[in-house]
Amino acid sequence: MEGQDTRSAIQQIMEGLRNEGKSPKTLKTYETSFNSFEQYLAENGITDVDESVCLEFIHLKTGQRYSSFVCVTSNSRVDYRMRPLSLLLSYFENGYFQNKMRRIKPRFECPASYQAEYEAFCEELEYRGHRKSTIESNTQKTQLLIKYLANRGIHTTEDITIQHIEDYLKTLDGYAVKYIGTFLYVFRNFFSFLHERGYINQDLASMLPKIRTPRNASIPYVWSKDDLQKLLGAIDREDPKGKRDYAILLIAIRLGLRISDIRGLKQSSIDWNRKTINLVMVKTGQPIELPLLKDVGWAIIDYLQNGRPVSSSENLFIRHKAPFNAFGDHNAFGRELHRYILKAGLNMPGNQWHGMHSLRSTLAGNMLDVKSPLPIISEALGHKSVNTTGLYLKIDIEGLRKCAVDPEEVFCIENTL
Repeated sequence: MEGQDTRSAIQQIMEGLRNEGKSPKTLKTYETSFNSFEQYLAENGITDVDESVCLEFIHLKTGQRYSSFVCVTSNSRVDYRMRPLSLLLSYFENGYFQNKMRRIKPRFECPASYQAEYEAFCEELEYRGHRKSTIESNTQKTQLLIKYLANRGIHTTEDITIQHIEDYLKTLDGYAVKYIGTFLYVFRNFFSFLHERGYINQDLASMLPKIRTPRNASIPYVWSKDDLQKLLGAIDREDPKGKRDYAILLIAIRLGLRISDIRGLKQSSIDWNRKTINLVMVKTGQPIELPLLKDVGWAIIDYLQNGRPVSSSENLFIRHKAPFNAFGDHNAFGRELHRYILKAGLNMPGNQWHGMHSLRSTLAGNMLDVKSPLPIISEALGHKSVNTTGLYLKIDIEGLRKCAVDPEEVFCIENTL
């Protein structure tokens, strides 16, 4: 990289960050980091910058040594140094500023030999009046199966056998039973439809294995207050994306909203005068009004004023990689949550699910701890029925202890009969 003009490159990068709508605090952070790096170059007489020079500088400043920039770190001090230099190396390689753009999933192109059946199935799902999420689940999993079959030379639905379907299911080995059960549910829908419409002669749906996953078989995971504080404390609230993630997690923790509802929040969902959040829940289709708690309100204000990129999207929370638009309907925010769990150094149990929905369970657990009546918890969570809320009674250990029966007492009664 001979003939580099590091100062000019840094100026172009800073201009690019300003155009992306980075907050003044973030710009100051990048500028400070670049100044420190330029001072290092001057003191050591370095004129040509490459990855090894940048990694040596990071080692000097943080004490951490890495073999390349293609690595995962959970150290904010390292990230503080690596992010600006990653942009600088990219600039020298490409000749222009380019922040990493988000990959856009390519649109599904149905093989011609499957197109008539696939389009008819999609129309049938619409006709049945399924919710958008149900339709997407059916179409997405059907697409995966069609691509799998086409890649293996099975080009018509009439050629599909039960063995082909079982071979595909084997590729899901290692996934949760409930997840595999969803695929089986979709495949029954698809092959029942094909058989009823005469596309296939054999009733493959009736041959598929059945997996019974009782709805209330598992016990919801409840976070401790200490772990929640560590989780929120691990978020860099000086960073625009950190401001967004902090507000999202705080809403999940304090209000118990599902991630599907948080994704769908509009700026107009916030009534600042009445201090409420109003929305129609994605899962139930029911309207709900929640109080705009003080800490939640300030987190949202901080994000809107100092973190949110310039965008035409009406959604409150948007992506922070170009193009700056709304989250996809399948983004469960699990990757971000996992990253903050690692950063906070939390030791989570391996036998229990602790995704975003567990934060909703935690709110229910906290309300049970303070003896909130079940109808109040049901209303806060937006459940249609108190029976649904009854699932969370499993996590009220102290309440369950009161229901326990003394065996000695039972035996005593039996002996007197």
